[in-house]
Amino acid sequence: MFSRLYIHIPFCLEKCGYCAFVSCKPLKGELENYHTLLLKEMQLASGNYQPAEPLDSIYFGGGTPSLLLPEQVAQIIAVASKQFSLSPAVEITLEANPGTVDEGRLRAFRTAGVNRLSLGIQTFDGNLLRCLGRVHDAAQARQAFRDARRAGFDNIGLDLIHGLPGQSLSQWHSDLREAIRLAPEHISVYGLTVEEGTPFSLRYPEESPDIPDDDQSAEMFEAADSVLPTAGYEHYEIANYARNGHRSRHNSGYWRRDGYLGVGVAAHSFLRKGYGFRFSNYETVEEYRAALAGGCLPHQDQNDLSLEDAMAEFMFLGLRLFDGISSDEFEREFDLPLRSVYGSVIDELTRIALLQCDQGVLRLTRRGLLLSNQVFARFLP
Repeated sequence: MFSRLYIHIPFCLEKCGYCAFVSCKPLKGELENYHTLLLKEMQLASGNYQPAEPLDSIYFGGGTPSLLLPEQVAQIIAVASKQFSLSPAVEITLEANPGTVDEGRLRAFRTAGVNRLSLGIQTFDGNLLRCLGRVHDAAQARQAFRDARRAGFDNIGLDLIHGLPGQSLSQWHSDLREAIRLAPEHISVYGLTVEEGTPFSLRYPEESPDIPDDDQSAEMFEAADSVLPTAGYEHYEIANYARNGHRSRHNSGYWRRDGYLGVGVAAHSFLRKGYGFRFSNYETVEEYRAALAGGCLPHQDQNDLSLEDAMAEFMFLGLRLFDGISSDEFEREFDLPLRSVYGSVIDELTRIALLQCDQGVLRLTRRGLLLSNQVFARFLP
């Protein structure tokens, strides 16, 4: 049913102006209470869902998971091991804000069992960090990375964002050079999306001159696609680069439609049952707590995927990966030839140079990478 566990920590010291994820500032004692609720949800969930094999990855996402105490993280991992069992080589990732960690805290996370760190740096430019509302500055970002190395982490990812308000191409090149100088194992490169309902959507209305336009954003994407591979990073997914086989196993599982169980407020799950079964948890701490207090799993929505939905997901998630989609994989998954379902769409997208097919493997072209959302939309039911 699943081989991955996602744990959502919905708390931040400050809410960033661009962030559309479910998160809030914790009240006094709320983190300790929430940690207890996570343990209870895992115990309840294990009675209903069991992995098909020992868990291959655990991912602490947020929010700001590094606000948890290391001993709380250790206990969550121990309960996950007891309730679901872990692979000997399990990948355990913790997202961390550079402003919430130091060498001692990071060393304690490493001792707790975390073996992969994802640092939300976003940019090394001080003015842009202030614009984003981040709680760290550029010096703290660099220091957090050095502290992580001294704490024993040999698998570190950095998150960067391009297309920021007022950001120039030269500033973006500077961020890329700084990241390469630090030499992390993984770099994620995201284009800024101004989501409705965020402070940024009020500050920067549609087509605001302060936000780099589509052409400028494309230049920034292409800069990363040129600079990072030259520095030894494999571009393996639209927004992700890795060195020496350090792809994110957890996120790669999402794109391959591996099953995963999500616990915590607003966590989403996908189980390999039928064509796929998705459900999500309540989006407020209050509703989440009330459900667990009543001995119920805190699910608010659930959906059995149809064959059409599952095939569409297979296509638009799989095409995110540079490994592409093979017609054999599709037929094994759905017992249907790929071209019998999507032949006309594939032909059209190939004709306009958004897709390419090589020895039965379908991939986005370079142009297709820049227009990926338009490509994906063509596979929707």
